Amino acid sequence: MSNIESAHAVGGPQPSAGGRGAEGAAPSKWEAVIGIECHVELKTNSKMFCGCANEFGGEPNTKVCPVCLALPGALPVANRVAIEHMIAAGLAFDAQIPEFSKFDRKNYFYPDMPKDYQISQFDMPLTQGGVVRYWLEDGTMKECRLTRIHLEEDTGKSTHSGSGDGRIAGSSHSLIDFNRAGVPLMECVSEPEIHNADEAVGYLEALKRTFVQLGVSDVKMEEGSLRCDANVSIRPVGAKELGTKAEIKNMNSFRSVHRAIESEIARQIEIVESGGRVVQETRGWDEVTGTTHTMRSKEQAHDYRYFPDPDLVPVEVDRATVERIRKDMPELPPARFARYHCEFKLSVAQATQLVENAPLAEYFDACVNASKNAQQSVNFVLGDLSRLANESDTPVYESPVKPQHVAELITLVESNTINSKIAKELVGRMWKGEGAPKSIVEKEGLAQTSDPGAIDGFIDGVLAANEKSVADYKGGKTNVMGFLVGQVMKASRGKANPALVQERMKEKLT
Repeated sequence: MSNIESAHAVGGPQPSAGGRGAEGAAPSKWEAVIGIECHVELKTNSKMFCGCANEFGGEPNTKVCPVCLALPGALPVANRVAIEHMIAAGLAFDAQIPEFSKFDRKNYFYPDMPKDYQISQFDMPLTQGGVVRYWLEDGTMKECRLTRIHLEEDTGKSTHSGSGDGRIAGSSHSLIDFNRAGVPLMECVSEPEIHNADEAVGYLEALKRTFVQLGVSDVKMEEGSLRCDANVSIRPVGAKELGTKAEIKNMNSFRSVHRAIESEIARQIEIVESGGRVVQETRGWDEVTGTTHTMRSKEQAHDYRYFPDPDLVPVEVDRATVERIRKDMPELPPARFARYHCEFKLSVAQATQLVENAPLAEYFDACVNASKNAQQSVNFVLGDLSRLANESDTPVYESPVKPQHVAELITLVESNTINSKIAKELVGRMWKGEGAPKSIVEKEGLAQTSDPGAIDGFIDGVLAANEKSVADYKGGKTNVMGFLVGQVMKASRGKANPALVQERMKEKLT
């Protein structure tokens, strides 16, 4: 390997194949079959086959060179880091990493590639097979097999201007920016094993989480570093043969993916049930109208006239490199989610929130290791600590509050040394850098008191100062109990045991 690197739906309900429509409606007789092609730009310093900077944005056509512009005599050299990122992605999904791979020329005559061909991989990709494990909002685990992940170069970016939109002849002109042309791009091709929009989004979320965890891509859809196409078809429930598919493009968010798939399923069902025939084509997604529209007929593989790129030598994948990458793999999102949800009994929302923020998850794990209490740890980490992080724009794991501080705080709460009000106050003080909670409690006498004599003294004072509330309670207005308990807590500076306060208060009022 060579190295040139220096360093849910909106717009009303839609029929959903294979499920239920409006509440109480009969199940649909149609099943949707969906395959996803996901393009992910890799996080490297340079482009795939040249030394130009791999950076988003900048003045158009300034990050180009003779290689990515395909000038005569310029020769490509494969980016080693991009290849290693590909191997990591394959290992994450239990794919096979063949010992040999090669690059091919994919010929097509769109204006977004200066060569009039794209360097890609056809019959010998860097990874083969694999499976993506993901979960739905209710925690249900799903699997979708991968056909392959292959490595290629990205295309340039077209900007259409004038009276048209770039799809019809009335456009005034189109502009091409080749800064993106040649950026390393991996294409993840799924088997057609997804059956509704929720599963499609869950699958894509799993890809995104994994690539972020591996550090191989920033997967920012708004910057185009993650783009996906969905191949959608329908068939009668129970049928084995696949229907005619339509490929949907131009989906720029997971919300768009969900809406587009729902819309396309409904369109195909309507066509078939009215006696029509679905045709194979590429369709664009219109976010405003919430519908797909025809773009062009779908090309077949033979239309691209693949052949081995004569300027690039085949890739021999070193087994030692594969094992090194395998050894360095972090805990992956499905395993972490299962540990949090099944072992720690966190809710799906809590587990997902942690999985999607790996540094915060590692901080949480450190808290659990120190406290042996997952539920109290998650309450503090995703509760007051995350609130303070949002308010101060400082990540929890970079704050002065160390995991051992959280564990010490949990011990104080669990032993009834302090109550929840004092605990909340201590979190804020630790965030300001005042140190360990136990030392603060000892220094300022903040320990909770459960001494009946002391608590009775606070209660007697509050009852004497609030004769009307006492009369109201005895007259049947029991809701004033909360007010009276609150006054006791205020008088004790939050140190009185709330449960004992309520118990003693009821005794004195009856």
